[in-house]
Amino acid sequence: MNSLERRSVAALASVYAMRMLGLFMVMPVFVLLGSDLKGATPTLIGLAIGAYGLSQALLQIPFGMLSDRVGRKRMIYIGLVLFAAGSILAAATDSIYVVIAGRILQGAGAIASVLMALLSDLTREEERTKAMATVGISIGLSFSVSLVAGPLLGAVFGLSGIFYTTAVLAILAMVIVSRLVPTPHEHKSSADTHPARAMLGKVISDKRLVRLDFGIFALHLVLTAIFLVFPTLLQDGLGLPSSSHWWFYLTVMVTSFFAMVPFIIIGEKKRRMKPVLCGAIALLAISTAAIGGLSGNLAAAWGVLFFFFMAFNLLEASLPSLVSKESPAAAKGTAMGVYSTSQFFGAFLGGAMGGLLLEFAGLQGVLWFMVVVLLLWLAVALTMPSPGYTASFVVQLQHVAHSQFDDVDDALRRLPGVQDVVILEEAETAYLKVDRHKFDELSLADFSFVRQGSSS
Repeated sequence: MNSLERRSVAALASVYAMRMLGLFMVMPVFVLLGSDLKGATPTLIGLAIGAYGLSQALLQIPFGMLSDRVGRKRMIYIGLVLFAAGSILAAATDSIYVVIAGRILQGAGAIASVLMALLSDLTREEERTKAMATVGISIGLSFSVSLVAGPLLGAVFGLSGIFYTTAVLAILAMVIVSRLVPTPHEHKSSADTHPARAMLGKVISDKRLVRLDFGIFALHLVLTAIFLVFPTLLQDGLGLPSSSHWWFYLTVMVTSFFAMVPFIIIGEKKRRMKPVLCGAIALLAISTAAIGGLSGNLAAAWGVLFFFFMAFNLLEASLPSLVSKESPAAAKGTAMGVYSTSQFFGAFLGGAMGGLLLEFAGLQGVLWFMVVVLLLWLAVALTMPSPGYTASFVVQLQHVAHSQFDDVDDALRRLPGVQDVVILEEAETAYLKVDRHKFDELSLADFSFVRQGSSS
């Protein structure tokens, strides 16, 4: 990356991380601190935790489309203002109903797709994968930090302090966008980062992608639901005060992250991703069921949560990569848009259904709900064909007459390892889906229609 790209990617990744940190910090403490709000019931607490997911899911793609018309940075500012306003609304009240409204307003600032589109505008095609990976790492770090920062802030400043901190993070993010993120002169078409309505039917009818979308839906449903039961279990069942939860989560997250790395390597390098994926889902289900048997043993609780997050981190890291590989050529942005929408719907349903079950069926009811969802996911994953080991490859074309595009398509499809080709004529770009082990990019040099030194 050049200096401008590095600055842009670092700034956008930090904005993404600040926003996700604000959303996540409340999760490990809300069930404990939210019980003091007026009108609070387990059902409403669960709804408050997951409410942001509903507005996120509904507005994700519309925000991206609006940014094409009114500008990326303008929509980011609007989204961050909504996020800050929702945070302040939730911080300034002692009513559970107003907190729910604040969480919905937080989620209404659905700028993830706009951030990715702006990233596309500010980076070259050959640097796009690195840029997206940087954003992905920032999200993972923000989640880990939130499990430590949430309990610490909650112990000192209470629930309102967490929400006010979230509003400050949103304001800081606006400053970063204003001062550090360049304003692009034009919006570039990019299948890597930008959803397209024309590709939607192709994506939602792809059975492999639908299975992966269900996977991220189930994963975030379970993640949200577990924070309805585990913090209370730690405090009331195991005698660990909420002010000490931060070190419990910190040690679990650090060790579980390193523990899952070898399995990622086995899945990717040894081409054993399906067994690794199914094993992680099974481990997630077993560790979730084991929570119901914990009684007075803090070390056992640490072990159960360690295996839970080892499996969670592995799945969270693997699923986006699989979606990218399974996406049709030139449909990666659309596939990721549907994937993100599924993720946020899972978070919403995990909070809403988890809270309802907690009130009327108790802790065991929530746990069995989670286990059933995970077993259903395991059945879906077991019936999935082994994931492909393909990658996206972008080829910039020389000026080609309209009548010659069919010939270009045929020539590219005949290359060894090329599985799919989509050509965007206006952008003079060809998107290839290739098997890296069979595809030799040097063979492109033989074609006069390929702009030399521009493929990636």
